[in-house]
Amino acid sequence: MPVSATQLRVHILIDSLTWGGAEMLLGDLAAGAKSAGICLSVGYLNERDGSPAAAGLRAHGIEPELVPARRMLDLRALGLVRRHLARMGPHVVHTHLDQADALGTLAGRSLGLPCVSTIHLVPGRPRGRPSIDGFKELERMRLAALARRHAGAGVITVSNAAREAYLAMGWDTRRRVVTVHNGIARSALPEDGARVRRELGLGSDAPVVTTVSVLRPGKGHDVVVEVVRRLLPRFPDLRLVVMGDGPAREEVRRLVARLGATAILTGHHDDVMPVLMASDVVLHPTLMDAFPTALLEAAAARVPVVATAVGGIPEIVLDGGTGLLVPAPPTAEAVAARLESLLLDSALRARLGRAAGERFEERFTARRWAASLREVYEGVRTSGRARREGGRARR
Repeated sequence: MPVSATQLRVHILIDSLTWGGAEMLLGDLAAGAKSAGICLSVGYLNERDGSPAAAGLRAHGIEPELVPARRMLDLRALGLVRRHLARMGPHVVHTHLDQADALGTLAGRSLGLPCVSTIHLVPGRPRGRPSIDGFKELERMRLAALARRHAGAGVITVSNAAREAYLAMGWDTRRRVVTVHNGIARSALPEDGARVRRELGLGSDAPVVTTVSVLRPGKGHDVVVEVVRRLLPRFPDLRLVVMGDGPAREEVRRLVARLGATAILTGHHDDVMPVLMASDVVLHPTLMDAFPTALLEAAAARVPVVATAVGGIPEIVLDGGTGLLVPAPPTAEAVAARLESLLLDSALRARLGRAAGERFEERFTARRWAASLREVYEGVRTSGRARREGGRARR
């Protein structure tokens, strides 16, 4: 693809293109990049689960390239990444997730390429005595942070909560870490809701509650199931739709089976918007989330949410303004009370959903996200040029 003089060549390097939020969002970034004058290319280090996130990139004309650098502390892997970046020749390298952050920033530094890294979680030290796996994960995070700090040009966090947590770890300086909220490029037609209700066997008047997330511990599926069980006596037509896939799929399947025909487990959908258009409320009683895409999708669909006030969620959902929040840790009692208030008041649902949609258009579109990232990219390029010119002047 030819690149104009005003376009900025940005190469994304990420650990893999599996089901995770960071991976699946790349398609949205690709959708917004052109409007910001960004020409994207993408490399990934590990082949996992068939690389489902590649489909979103291909839809926008980007063919991701596998760079088989499977180990974090490996000179051969570093060499592979270095040769890959040299061949791609970007203006800026943007890495995602720990392995890509470590290898990409080190390789980029050796080539004189400015590199920024996005932190997609709220980091923290394990409480109590860490397990062996927990200790290894913390060491992996620390190694990636060292590479970002000493070889990278800056760090992006997806929420202010994630930024403060990252700084609290002592891994970087405040001036080098900025928040850029993610955005998405999702839409659906109003008639999609009626169609999905027919396809899933949901009554046209039945209250439908949906939860969308990767199926893994900590996402609150146990709370969701208990909430629905509690409310069924008052709302006998209530239906639950559970969307997503992940390592805890069998555990979630067993939980959902307790509700019988009341619940539907759909698995992963590339496009969740039609199902959200069929929903009355989205539930997200997570233990922690830096900036969940599911809540951006709910806002784009103008569906009110009940979610936990943790991490970056209050930066998406305004309690009583665009949705309802419960304190952490979420309990079935608290979530059920807030959900019940929405199920009983269609006017409240409409008001919150409308406000959520307006806030989405103002803050969380893919075009806005890409424009904000372009500002960061231009900043690190300018800083890099100043350092190089200063170095030449001193010589």
